[in-house]
Amino acid sequence: MESLSNNWDELAKILEPIHISLLAPQHLESCNYKIRGYWDSNKFYEEIAFIHPICAELIARSIGTNIINNHPTSHWIKLKFLLKADLSNGDNNLVSDDGDDEIGELTLILDANLKVIDENWLIDIESPFLVAKIQPDLQHSA
Repeated sequence: MESLSNNWDELAKILEPIHISLLAPQHLESCNYKIRGYWDSNKFYEEIAFIHPICAELIARSIGTNIINNHPTSHWIKLKFLLKADLSNGDNNLVSDDGDDEIGELTLILDANLKVIDENWLIDIESPFLVAKIQPDLQHSA
């Protein structure tokens, strides 16, 4: 158990100089608040655009090591964020019928240099805080 404790101590030291709470908003900004190419319930969405300010709350974190032939080859950090509509400006006219402001989750996987190497989205397509464009049916585009 001491090794696990040391890993979390190391993670805390690595993440201390950066503002974890800014990673998800910076990532959203870098992709213009859009997701290009998203599968949900056997439907492909060409683009999902967030139409309301988004706030992100860190809900999980983990660290790991890739091992090849019993030797560590690389390290990674996994940060999971809950995405919500930012209703702090009092604009509640878009709140869904059940009052839910949750839009989905964003998981960022960072390398040892804190660069994003992978991202995973879990989005509520029914959310009133986004617009989703379905991929046009290629059979009818002749």
